[in-house]
Amino acid sequence: MRATLLQDDGTITVDEVPVPDLSEPTDALVRVTHSAVCGSDLHLLHGFARRPGGRRMGHEAVGVVEAVGADVVSVAVGDVVIVPFSWSDGTCSFCREGTTTSCVRGGDFLMAPSALQAELARVPEADGTLVVVPADVEEEMMPSLLTLADVYLTGHHAVVAGGAGPGSTVVVIGDGAVGLSTVLAARHRGAERIVLLGRHADRTDLGVEFGATDVVPGRGDDAVDAVREITRGEGAHVVVDAVGELATYATALDTVRPGGVVSRVGVPRYDDAPLGLAPVFRRNVTVTGGVAPVRAYVDEVLPRVLDGTIRPGRVFDRELPLSEAAEAYRLMDSREALKVLLRP
Repeated sequence: MRATLLQDDGTITVDEVPVPDLSEPTDALVRVTHSAVCGSDLHLLHGFARRPGGRRMGHEAVGVVEAVGADVVSVAVGDVVIVPFSWSDGTCSFCREGTTTSCVRGGDFLMAPSALQAELARVPEADGTLVVVPADVEEEMMPSLLTLADVYLTGHHAVVAGGAGPGSTVVVIGDGAVGLSTVLAARHRGAERIVLLGRHADRTDLGVEFGATDVVPGRGDDAVDAVREITRGEGAHVVVDAVGELATYATALDTVRPGGVVSRVGVPRYDDAPLGLAPVFRRNVTVTGGVAPVRAYVDEVLPRVLDGTIRPGRVFDRELPLSEAAEAYRLMDSREALKVLLRP
């Protein structure tokens, strides 16, 4: 079968790899019909944790179940399923508490030897991981269902962790797919004012359609001054860092109000952060966020996607065949594309 690989020299290729099998009785084999390129994939592209001989890529997928292990009871051959970026058994104490990304039997496709930008995928812990959707779901719904494997529910996690709700002001730093998903999630949790910090007009225009009430194109001090003006000098109740740079985290701390929350969902690309007396402790600022426990959220959000209440799939602005995965990565790395959907 064909799969996307990141080679040692940093190039993306689509090569023949062995067909996966059911290694464990709790596994399922899924024929991937839709996968995606994520900003986290670009971190790997730029040298993080490469593997000798190439590493498999991709951690978001929708597909059809081809086979199941002997112990699998909740999914069956022929089911259309969402494959979240991490697998979990659904029964351990962490899963029961909603932190499915810390499942004692879990893992994630971002760091696994196998991955989801492929024709077939082995999914461990199928009962706890896979999300069955109606078999007759329309094709136009598939991009939005695919966002429930990661990107939209990462934005949802950002606002849930931050406590955004009716009457709150939310600042979203970053106009990538996660940032725009956060805007959409904040709107549907009732935030009163949503300020999007972004510099790409085509993306911030979509952010306004998703619910942003204000757009700030500046960075650094200019962005801080603009947010302070919008919030009458008080700062925002919730600030989401959807980028993960030290500079964006500093902006978050400078724009959150006393007693507010900074929610970080952009993968941090720094070791040291200003968590000292002045920016956090003295101002009673809470810092939260982290890896989104997608499986814990998907059952709540799925009905709103199926009935058309929310359309997070609009973050996909390009679609390519799997054979052109290298071009998909190029488009996203150069910011010519917001998010690329791949088909077999």
